[in-house]
Amino acid sequence: MKIHKVYSHLNGEEYLMARKPALWAEIRDVIDKVDEAICKTKVSKEHRRKGQLLYSPPDLNAEFRKWFGKCSPVWSKDEFSYFVCEDEQTTRKIQNLPAQEQKSIIEAAGFEALRTNNETDFVKDRVAVEVQFGKYSFVAHDLYVKHLAFFAAGKIDVGIEILPMKSFSREMSSGPTFFEKDLSNILRQGRGVPGVPLVVLGVGF
Repeated sequence: MKIHKVYSHLNGEEYLMARKPALWAEIRDVIDKVDEAICKTKVSKEHRRKGQLLYSPPDLNAEFRKWFGKCSPVWSKDEFSYFVCEDEQTTRKIQNLPAQEQKSIIEAAGFEALRTNNETDFVKDRVAVEVQFGKYSFVAHDLYVKHLAFFAAGKIDVGIEILPMKSFSREMSSGPTFFEKDLSNILRQGRGVPGVPLVVLGVGF
């Protein structure tokens, strides 16, 4: 698999190049080792492409897990819990506080403290990587919720989102996201949104 496009948001790539060059090289090496050809295993049931072999997102994800898992030390899934409530003022007050403080403040204000969590696919040395070959909405969740939440919680310094180029997504089942669309969505929000350094990678064959 090849990287065709790189978008650096809030100097995400520059941070990696200056502060974590070995890690940045490792990520690029993993992408280079992913063999997309062996992932063309899904037999299409769509009317216009019935019987055609397409790339399988689950198989592509498995390839990434395999190669990230062979790094030393390995990249691992990370998760953290926090509390939310129905009240806007209380919610604003507890942002970025430790979970137990959030719970105490919510309950002291007379509301139910609801536990929730965020998790990300691959994390190492304060860098998070999400591989996204799913629907459009999943990318928005990654960029505006997952990466931002881990950054705000002080767990990462930069997030990386790996997306297919349109030329690649055309050979998947209908509906997957693609780099060009999500690049437009990010740029439309303005330079400071989302408020987390990111590197968005467009990959393909």
